[in-house]
Amino acid sequence: MFTGIVETVGTVEAVSDAGAQAQFTIHTDGFGTDLVHGESIAVNGVCLTVAKHTGDTWVADVMKVTLETTSLGGLQAGDRVNIERAMKADGRLGGHLMQGHVDGRATLVARDSRPDWDNLTFELPDDLLRYVVRKGSIALNGVSLTVAELEGNRATVSLIPTTLSDTIFGEAQVGDIANVEVDVIGKYVEKMLGDRA
Repeated sequence: MFTGIVETVGTVEAVSDAGAQAQFTIHTDGFGTDLVHGESIAVNGVCLTVAKHTGDTWVADVMKVTLETTSLGGLQAGDRVNIERAMKADGRLGGHLMQGHVDGRATLVARDSRPDWDNLTFELPDDLLRYVVRKGSIALNGVSLTVAELEGNRATVSLIPTTLSDTIFGEAQVGDIANVEVDVIGKYVEKMLGDRA
């Protein structure tokens, strides 16, 4: 599980495409001392597994379906990515419960920069709208955010300076694609109610 509190921004050093899968080599400053083979790390909100590591650089295998259904398929060497390690059982739940299982992709359609915050508006896939509520939680590129406004299929989030400086959203531009993970509790509630009907 993850919480959507990004720990650092990493850099993609290399992408090796083998057809049915790809290998991503990612550098994350300060992670080398205690990385463990097989541990889970969220990259732009996608749960990946550490296949090998040397110092602060680690490698993850990414299956074709993940490349096709998330923004990871468009990553290239030099791109920066949000990084969060899996939550420890005794850690703080600073954001909201996340699995790193992406539900879809959203497009940044507007950015309104203010002196103390930025409003980013994303166009969401129609099939995810039933899980998104105003003032509810949503994960975009692995960042736990609050939906400030919801109009049609567009959700606006307001980002404080800390979020802008500590994640890749500080450099996001209109047209960028973000991975979306909706609130998992809502999906389970819908499934249980549907089973009872």
